[in-house]
Amino acid sequence: MHPLPSTPLTLDEIQRYVADMEKARGFSDSTMLEQTLKLAEETGEVCKAVRKHTALSIDPTSATGTLSEELADVLIYLAAIANRAGIDLADALRAKERVNETRVWTSRTAETH
Repeated sequence: MHPLPSTPLTLDEIQRYVADMEKARGFSDSTMLEQTLKLAEETGEVCKAVRKHTALSIDPTSATGTLSEELADVLIYLAAIANRAGIDLADALRAKERVNETRVWTSRTAETH
């Protein structure tokens, strides 16, 4: 397994790295469902890390990584799921933003008045 370069990575490079990493570590047999459940778990850990990062109370005996570590875990599982589904995340982002650009967004204060 080659180390990640220190230069910025494209989504394609991240997806390829995750695919290679899963093969090297023996995770490539995990199903999309398994990876999705792990993503959900990691999302909860991001929430806990945000609480810790913003000095909200958390269980002091709870093992929580840093916000950057938990976000990285989410990115890994997201790429793993996309790989299993044959989805190019960069293309998916572009397509979704084309849809979002046609929407009308309102501020929260406008919604309440």
